[in-house]
Amino acid sequence: MSQKEWIEKDYYAVLGVDKSASAADIKKAYRKLAQKYHPDANQGDAKSEDKFKEVSAAYDVLSDPKQKEEYDRIREMVAAGGFRAGGPGGFGGFGGFGGQGGSRVRVDNINDIFGSGGFGDLFGDLFGNSGGAASGFGGARAMRGQDLETETSLSFEEALEGVQVELYLTEPNGTPRTIKARIPAGVTDGARIKLAGKGAAGENGGPRGDLYVKVRVRPHKFFGRKNKDLTLSLPVTFAEAALGAQIDVPTLNGGPVKLKIPAGTSSGKTFRVKGKGVPSGKDKGDLLVTVQVAVPERLNREAKNLIERLAELEPQSPRAALEELIEGGKASNG
Repeated sequence: MSQKEWIEKDYYAVLGVDKSASAADIKKAYRKLAQKYHPDANQGDAKSEDKFKEVSAAYDVLSDPKQKEEYDRIREMVAAGGFRAGGPGGFGGFGGFGGQGGSRVRVDNINDIFGSGGFGDLFGDLFGNSGGAASGFGGARAMRGQDLETETSLSFEEALEGVQVELYLTEPNGTPRTIKARIPAGVTDGARIKLAGKGAAGENGGPRGDLYVKVRVRPHKFFGRKNKDLTLSLPVTFAEAALGAQIDVPTLNGGPVKLKIPAGTSSGKTFRVKGKGVPSGKDKGDLLVTVQVAVPERLNREAKNLIERLAELEPQSPRAALEELIEGGKASNG
């Protein structure tokens, strides 16, 4: 995350919390907004997708104590008028260094405010130097670190509820590194998550690059997912479908629920069980149960005789309309 963006954006306002908000309050606000603007719940809505990214970026900074502390220092300077991100050149300057009014800052205190990178880190971001900016006013250039990519595999439940994972990385120089990362609730298979400032280390005090995590979600043995709804295929016998039945249906988190199958239910019919979908947040979605009539592969003699008798008693063919079409075609061809 660039420090230029930190200057321009009030992440507390993005999440709708006060600066004094606790870590728990920040997390609660993030989860509420992430759920509201998640791409799965707003498919094709570019504005919601941008809002989701903005909310995620804000939480990435405010949930990390070290980044939050640095962000707060920069925002305090903005509030005090020490420098501004506006103006024709995109940078209003420090008081006494091209800015008009505002607080004056001693040059030898800059590192105390912005860390060891001083002007090099800050100016590199402000002026958009892709390769880094000069450290101070001369000497070695501060180079931004490389972006890195890795993958993580989650269970079906972890993807729905969100989870903290350990990622094992190797720096370009071969040094191994382990970091903990938060995967947000509701992530889908194939999603690519950006972790700002978690990539390779920079050179000469330059900032770290970003880390991109590709998520693989392992399928569940029974449940599937359709946005906020869960799906389940429910095998039933011919007798249950024909005569009707009450069947215990499992849910992902919690005990089973009873589902009433009306008499004469066809294979492929889907029933909706309210509130038993994705188990996170206030709007949990529903459980979509699709009935599949199971046809026995083998029949004993008695069962076979009974089914043959049922076939004889069948009032009409279920293919009557198709048979009329066939007969009509024969007549026209005759």
